[in-house]
Amino acid sequence: MAGDIYKKGFFDRLKDGLAKTRKLLVTDVDDIILGEKKIDQDLFDELEAALIGADVGPSFTYELIESMKERVKRRELEKPERLRQVLKESMLAILKKNEAPMQIPVGELYTIMVVGVNGTGKTTTIGKMAARFKKQGMPVLLVAADTFRAAAIEQLEIWSERVGVPLLKQKMNADPAAIVFDALHAAKAGKADVVIIDTAGRLHTKTNLMEELKKVKRIMARELPGAPHEVLLVIDATTGQNAISQAKMFNEEIGVTGIVLTKLDGTAKGGIVIRIAQELGIPIRYIGIGERLDDLRRFRSEEFVDALFEGDGAS
Repeated sequence: MAGDIYKKGFFDRLKDGLAKTRKLLVTDVDDIILGEKKIDQDLFDELEAALIGADVGPSFTYELIESMKERVKRRELEKPERLRQVLKESMLAILKKNEAPMQIPVGELYTIMVVGVNGTGKTTTIGKMAARFKKQGMPVLLVAADTFRAAAIEQLEIWSERVGVPLLKQKMNADPAAIVFDALHAAKAGKADVVIIDTAGRLHTKTNLMEELKKVKRIMARELPGAPHEVLLVIDATTGQNAISQAKMFNEEIGVTGIVLTKLDGTAKGGIVIRIAQELGIPIRYIGIGERLDDLRRFRSEEFVDALFEGDGAS
């Protein structure tokens, strides 16, 4: 019973967090389709403009509208209200394909390399993940491999103390690959089961940054076969379409195995999750909807879509 209350608490927070996105996406769609007497080209044009404006992406929008038109031809959609349900079902179908929790094997060393540009909430995400894993009984080691910003090391230090997990760090401007080398050796000596590595995210020196990340990745693979087991990209939902270009860049350069979408509670651009799922096909591991420790949650497509559509069918 307590678990249900806890779950409901998070669902309500998710619903609140998605309020701005709901207002832009669902409310606009409702205004267009509810109360209309017929489904015609004008309605589809308005619907298309609303969806594009909500950042769900041109590809999803085109496919959805074409699918709706086909259904109308086959007389499967005779009432405009049904379009809302089709939109919901289409979103869910795409998001379900990208719903994949991180699988951490018991008793084996698991390494997570966390990447993303500065300001996305990368360090905060790492702290919350560390708290999550520790709660599940996994010994965690945090690694400060962003040695170019004193603030990054300090912030990770605060999280390390708050969560109660060790942090491996060196002085400013130390070689990130060398720090990661030391961290893996400490972990292999039994100091941790899960190693979470914070990396730099300075986009203005993109080439240097990517080379540095590739070097860290090479060192990890050399010292521990299969490492990094996860390359987790943290994306700030408030950046909308910029999030897509960031994801494409990181994925092309170093390969991304999972995505964390943060700051969903502060944006009208939450529709970007649909675009990320469709255009990138990278699993969405977690979403972040606030500052609380438990506001980083495993991504569940049904929960997300229900919350977006104001709890339709939620239990």
